[in-house]
Amino acid sequence: MKPFNLFANFFLVILLVSFLGCASTAKQEGTGEYIDDSVITTKVKAEILKDETLKSSEINVETFKGVVQLSGFVNSQADINRAVEVASSVKGVTSVKNDMRVKGKR
Repeated sequence: MKPFNLFANFFLVILLVSFLGCASTAKQEGTGEYIDDSVITTKVKAEILKDETLKSSEINVETFKGVVQLSGFVNSQADINRAVEVASSVKGVTSVKNDMRVKGKR
């Protein structure tokens, strides 16, 4: 019976270590979070492209743990405000970081 207990304890330790390997940290996502963030990114991009006032392919979208970062160039401050509003309305978005810039006129 003793070898069985030793094996069971060893198995539990290995199981716990493998679960911890899949957990997320402050700078790294777990697999489930990565998939969730990919879905959020796709939904935000789709909503931005559907929006009649934006329709901009120059807005880049990245998501990390529900925080969406928008970057790129748009035509006006109103477009920046609208893109942030659209991104904020997507389910799963916890906050939006705005790194967009207004295009310079030549």
